[in-house]
Amino acid sequence: MSDSIVVTGTFTDDSFAMDVAQFLGVRGDISDEVSLKTYANSEFCPRYISDIEDLERVGRYLEGKVVIICSVSLSDRSRNDCAMRNMILARAAKDNGAKRVVLVEPDLFYSAQDRGAYRFGEIEKDRDILDLKKFDGQAFTSLLYAKLLKEAGVDTVITVHNHSIKVENLFRDIFEGDFHNLIPAEIYAHYIKTSDFVQTGKDGDNLIIVSPDKGAAPFGHRVLDALSLSECKRVILDKKRTGEREVSMALNPASEVDIGYLTGKDVIILDDMVRTGSTIVQCCEYLKMSANPRRVCFGVTHFYSSHEAREKLNSPFIDEIMTTNTLPDILNRDCQGRLRRKMVVLKLGQWIARYVLRMFDMDYSYMSKQFYMVDMSSKNPRWPPPSFSK
Repeated sequence: MSDSIVVTGTFTDDSFAMDVAQFLGVRGDISDEVSLKTYANSEFCPRYISDIEDLERVGRYLEGKVVIICSVSLSDRSRNDCAMRNMILARAAKDNGAKRVVLVEPDLFYSAQDRGAYRFGEIEKDRDILDLKKFDGQAFTSLLYAKLLKEAGVDTVITVHNHSIKVENLFRDIFEGDFHNLIPAEIYAHYIKTSDFVQTGKDGDNLIIVSPDKGAAPFGHRVLDALSLSECKRVILDKKRTGEREVSMALNPASEVDIGYLTGKDVIILDDMVRTGSTIVQCCEYLKMSANPRRVCFGVTHFYSSHEAREKLNSPFIDEIMTTNTLPDILNRDCQGRLRRKMVVLKLGQWIARYVLRMFDMDYSYMSKQFYMVDMSSKNPRWPPPSFSK
């Protein structure tokens, strides 16, 4: 398997790409597979490295091979730069005979820009003219990005927990179904059940899964299903914006229990992303003040480690934060700041590699027990991370 796969990142020192390559069993470093050079005029010009003595396969070195491009954004590298590198790497792979190009982009670029002009009638049929007017004049960037990736030579796109149904539908259409939106419900469920993050109680009778709004409810339901704890209950909140970054909270009637049921229990609020932390802090404060649960934790897939988010999430209303490394900056202790005391990061490289092995009908049984890694600062009172013996 490893001989037929080439793994690269958009930069040579991409630790996320290195993780995926390692778990796929790919030998050698990224710099042994592709030269990610940039000309003096700042133009990116990668070159997949072939045998300099081989004059028989010029332009065909990658025939029969699968090229996997791992693309993550970091604070010192713009998404615009990474996106262009994706397309040039894909084009170089296809121009040199690659059988298949797979883009692994855990936090899909431009997918938040999923609103287009009024002329995209069929795509935007669910939205009225006043709603569309808010975005009048901007590009339908998610649609453009999907089309550019396809034109560049990308055959398959793998991402993690993209919340936009519209983006998912348009990517599936453009990539003829070869778009894979991986939801890390099994990872969260496994960690919740096998660590001391919370106390689940008997069959989950001490645990509450909370969705901060109706949009996050499907993810909460998937985690609840993966937990398989018959007594674990669900709560859905409604948020109402009272200002640009101010919200108020109330219990949604679809919740399985009333707010008083949370008293003395452990609560996990689950969402797809956090940028400023305003909503989550308000949600945690509402739960703490209304019901006095024993523990209130926050689980989020995409953590944007901004100064504002770090300051707000350091709130005393949040006991601990569980996230993933789809945005690898979060592994940096400086980017965690004071949150390192109450943060655990679940690393997804192994889980994504397992999915790729499944995709190519290869053996992944050796990952049956351990399929993700845990990163935690020694400043966290729960340090060290648990083993996978359970």
